[in-house]
Amino acid sequence: MFRHPVAIEPNDIDHMGHVNNAVYLKWVQDAVVDYWQNVAPPDAVARHLWVALKHEISYLKPTFLTDNVVAEVIAEKVEGARAYFTTVVRRGQDVLSEVKSCWCCLDVVTQRPARLAREVVLRFILPED
Repeated sequence: MFRHPVAIEPNDIDHMGHVNNAVYLKWVQDAVVDYWQNVAPPDAVARHLWVALKHEISYLKPTFLTDNVVAEVIAEKVEGARAYFTTVVRRGQDVLSEVKSCWCCLDVVTQRPARLAREVVLRFILPED
């Protein structure tokens, strides 16, 4: 599991006084990209981009401006050019949201789907504890 600290900004707060649901998507994107940049070899990071294909979000508890929040990223599997993640947003032990997402790996030059080398996939999907 990879832990990504989340910064909550005043503009993230909606008319109900908590973080707007749309902000969670930015957090997930930032966390997954940070995960990739930290676990993949630098040459693989330089050669690939990631784009989100699908997100399924379960909102469990509201998040507030003063909360200390972390996004925990788990790479579930890689199939071809697609990778599947679970991102859990937490405030301490409280789970605020769970996000299942599917991403597509792209070649940085052609911007076409690209498979990762086996040794990169093995590094990429191993938990980081």
